[in-house]
Order: sequence, then C-alpha cells, then structure tokens
Amino acid sequence: MRSHNRRRSDKYVTDDFCKRFGAVAVHRKYCTGEQVKAAIAEQLEDDINGREHRLLGSILYDKGWITEEQIEAVIVELKKTIA
Repeated sequence: MRSHNRRRSDKYVTDDFCKRFGAVAVHRKYCTGEQVKAAIAEQLEDDINGREHRLLGSILYDKGWITEEQIEAVIVELKKTIA
C-alpha cells in the first residue's frame, strides 16, 4: 500500500469510501479519531498544494498508525455496505 502509484480503482475507492474509511477504522479501534483527523488534514494540505492525492489509508499506513491487513479489513467492510 505504500506505493504511491495510482490504480484505476483509486478514484472509485476514493469517491465511495474516503468519507467512511476513517469512521470504520476508528470503530474497529485500528487507529484513533485524532490520527484520522491528522491524516485528513495532511490529505487536504497535499491537495491544496498540488501534490499527488493520497488515500486516507495510505497516509495512516505511512505514519505507522494502521497495517495493510487493517486497511483490507476496512475496505471489505465498506464493500459490504454498498453491495
């Protein structure tokens, strides 16, 4: 997940999951609300400054606040809610 290469699915994942990704990660106690807020702030700062957009899970992972397995578990849960 550390790779910053954007996949075609990133836009789909971003549009459908970003607003809820942090909520699920906190609910599952994978990270704290403060960590999610910091990651969202970093994501917004990157976007405002014209840097490459990063998914919330990627930022949390890069900071060592969530594991790849936890990211996958959140995505699986989110996919269940839209199926």
